[in-house]
Amino acid sequence: MCNSMLMRRKIYQDLLQWKRTRKGDVALLIEGARRVGKSYIVEEFAKKEYESYLLVDFSKVNPQVMQFFELYMDDLDTLFMNLQVYYNKKIIPRRSAMEEARSLIIFDEVQFCPKARAAIKHLVIDHRFDYIETGSLISIKKNVKDIMIPSEEHAIEMNPMDFEEFLWALGDEMMMPYIRNQFEKLKPMGVFHRKALDYFRQYLIVGGMPQAVAKFVKVKNFEEVDEVKRDILALYRNDIRKYADNQETKVTAIYEEIPGQLQKHEKKFKLSALQEEARMRDYSDAFFWLSDSRIINCCYNSTAPSIGLRLNEERTTLKCYMGDTGLLISHAFDERGIVSDELYKKLMFDKLEVNEGMLVENVVAQMLKASGHKLYFYSKNTTTIAEDRMEIDFLIQKPTITSRHNISPIEVKSGKKYSITSLKKCIAKFGNQLSTPYVLHGSDLTEEDGIVYLPLYMTPLL
Repeated sequence: MCNSMLMRRKIYQDLLQWKRTRKGDVALLIEGARRVGKSYIVEEFAKKEYESYLLVDFSKVNPQVMQFFELYMDDLDTLFMNLQVYYNKKIIPRRSAMEEARSLIIFDEVQFCPKARAAIKHLVIDHRFDYIETGSLISIKKNVKDIMIPSEEHAIEMNPMDFEEFLWALGDEMMMPYIRNQFEKLKPMGVFHRKALDYFRQYLIVGGMPQAVAKFVKVKNFEEVDEVKRDILALYRNDIRKYADNQETKVTAIYEEIPGQLQKHEKKFKLSALQEEARMRDYSDAFFWLSDSRIINCCYNSTAPSIGLRLNEERTTLKCYMGDTGLLISHAFDERGIVSDELYKKLMFDKLEVNEGMLVENVVAQMLKASGHKLYFYSKNTTTIAEDRMEIDFLIQKPTITSRHNISPIEVKSGKKYSITSLKKCIAKFGNQLSTPYVLHGSDLTEEDGIVYLPLYMTPLL
């Protein structure tokens, strides 16, 4: 599908760490949206790090193979023999309990065989081989209702390709270390700002779904990339129809409404757009479904920018971002079934006046999530006191908590002319609780009145 440079992913290091430190005492479960590259990276890992491997893809396996996990759980010798004969693959047991495994067994799309997932407990205890499971919609109730979730399972999340992985795919390994260096020294990018910004705009348009990135690297044509993204969106719509468990209508309504909601100045999701008198309690399961399947990133209102953002989380007020900004573009601008090359050129050269804000805020949410942040914002509009009325796009917490100055407020700006009234109000009101305030914008790095203005492509470093 694509060369090894293209598919280089940071999660590979997590797989290596798991193999070397856990030595088979837990299976690894990789969760992520459909088409995010889970199967590919696990098979690459198996080829490079083990003497042999056996891959069971439950999305297309013969039902007979699924039956093995019902018939032979009390006879693992027969289970392993049957799998080896069926797949014509030899797997080699560990020599001793303390050594690294010689063979890996992969359960791909394990959500289609709950019995295999439940079997992990016994397979890990048996300890002959290492096990990796991959899955989308993995924790959706439908896929786990009849099984005991194994405690011998360590879950990690796989996101779309981040900005640095995108640069690797384009064959540039030097730009991100330079960006990181300038960020750490709080120095402007200078002559390299324009090049980094061009890369960022390409990332904004293409997104981080590996198939879209592979197509872009190969053809450098946004229209052809758009077709790939449209196929992924069609797959998501099919998933909603098949798996949303009596929530299809509500899930579809939210999914189709996302671009319209993000287009507004205030990007909070207004339930009244779905139905008059709608209440969050009626739609919370539908939001959970979309979030759990990794199609969207939910960003919740925190009622105070202080320690423990989650403690102040108000789940009835949220912003709803697409998990991948490239997909959002194809989702939002599809009047004629395909996004035109003309529109992509306007996006590339910063000539799209309308809708730019929603795309930039969405990609910032995507980048923050890929860096491990939970997404929160701060909004207070009900008060009659002007000083208290403010809207802060994102709040992030410092990795180490201190008695004060823990939360960084972030404002995202897409245009060249903007005001930061809300940010200044936030600093005036909550100064003691705040760490460095940031403005993410299209210009180079600068610092003024204690506020750090960062180019958008430095978001992953926060």
